[in-house]
Amino acid sequence: MSDRTGELKEGEGLSTLYRRHALWLARRLRRRFGDDGEDIAHETWRRVLAAYGDGEGVRHPRALLLKVSARLGAGWTARGMRREALIEAADWAQNGVTEGGQEASVLLEQLILGLPDEVRNVFVMSRFGGLTNVQIAERLGIRPKTVEWRMTKALAQLAAQLRR
Repeated sequence: MSDRTGELKEGEGLSTLYRRHALWLARRLRRRFGDDGEDIAHETWRRVLAAYGDGEGVRHPRALLLKVSARLGAGWTARGMRREALIEAADWAQNGVTEGGQEASVLLEQLILGLPDEVRNVFVMSRFGGLTNVQIAERLGIRPKTVEWRMTKALAQLAAQLRR
């Protein structure tokens, strides 16, 4: 049996970890990511199993699960937002954009894809996903000030590239 901190004692394995924390993790991720929370929870457990196999060495299970799921969730959300933005751009291009507009759209897409991942994720969520800084911060598990900083950096880098 573990102590009240949730640490696994010697001989307890990943199945014990799962029994104790699966429902907690699923609820938490469902609140944070909606329907995607279930997929993120599943992928979190898959990665923890791959990294820790028998559960030995997991001293702070909830902290580990939150860290893995937060990183997965941030990427998951950003990929979803980027996918939606690209679909919107494709729809826009198919509905009679002039050739010059298409070239500008392709150039802008290339510039955005050239941004560092963390900066690009914030930019895409803001400009194409329509999320506020607070919403972005919640989804990525960062502070709103960090979102502002990354957005400022994204805009500065894009402006610099457009000036060239």
